[in-house]
Amino acid sequence: MSTLAHTMMTARTADTGLSAQGELDRYAYGEARPAGRIGAPSWDNGDAELGRVGRRAAGSRGRGLHGQLVQQLGQMIVSGDLGSDRPLVPEEIGQRFEVSRTVVRESLRVLEAKGLVSARPNVGTRVRPVSDWNLLDPDIIEWRAFGPQREDQRRELAELRWTIEPLAARLAAGHGREDIQQRLADMVEIMGHALTQGDSITFSRADAEFHSLLIQLAGNRMLEHLSGIVSSALQVSGSPVTGCDRPSEGSLAHHGRIVDALANGDPIAAETAVRQLLTVHPEVERVVPAPREH
Repeated sequence: MSTLAHTMMTARTADTGLSAQGELDRYAYGEARPAGRIGAPSWDNGDAELGRVGRRAAGSRGRGLHGQLVQQLGQMIVSGDLGSDRPLVPEEIGQRFEVSRTVVRESLRVLEAKGLVSARPNVGTRVRPVSDWNLLDPDIIEWRAFGPQREDQRRELAELRWTIEPLAARLAAGHGREDIQQRLADMVEIMGHALTQGDSITFSRADAEFHSLLIQLAGNRMLEHLSGIVSSALQVSGSPVTGCDRPSEGSLAHHGRIVDALANGDPIAAETAVRQLLTVHPEVERVVPAPREH
């Protein structure tokens, strides 16, 4: 076993940063306001809900006031509490959340970079329509996946994985990177150990690392740029812990087949093994046909 594998096996759960079982719906969202209602946001009706979101955001993320406000406003926008073209008045936001103008200004800049809001002279800051959002942004993926749009977001992520990962596996089989192939084998070993120990968090960490390495091994920089989508999908999938359904012998066996196919330089077998693995996943199973044996 490599040093990396041993380190991951013995790493503390608190350092993972992944959701523990039962935390799938950890973000609270209010009911979306009517789409036709335009005007200044009403903070009063949502006080109790906003407070609950704020406490959860602060508790689940080690962020300062700036990060917490980005989280809260982002969730409200994605959930529909702050509808499209709705004006956001910095002074009202600062008073409502008891933060300084600087914190509000920097938070709105972050949201603007994500495509959620736009700021224009003489117009102010307004929420932008969904078509303008950066839907590949990890935060937006998370906010959608744990909000009212959760089913759509998870389905869309599953469809993207079905496109990205089989291709990555086929390309990876043509690269003789023994160092990365060894790390992939290490991840399978870690997952097997975690499975016997009932350690879902370590299984999940090794699983995420496995899929990231697979895309890296493909040797395609554009695919590698999309690896964050796969990482996000693993964290927000239907299972609270891992993106390959729940840890199981079947899931472990599929990962092992991928490693074997790569070691043998067999692109067809590698692609088929990935498709078989993804079909185990509940979201993927609903949107793609079962893979054919080659």
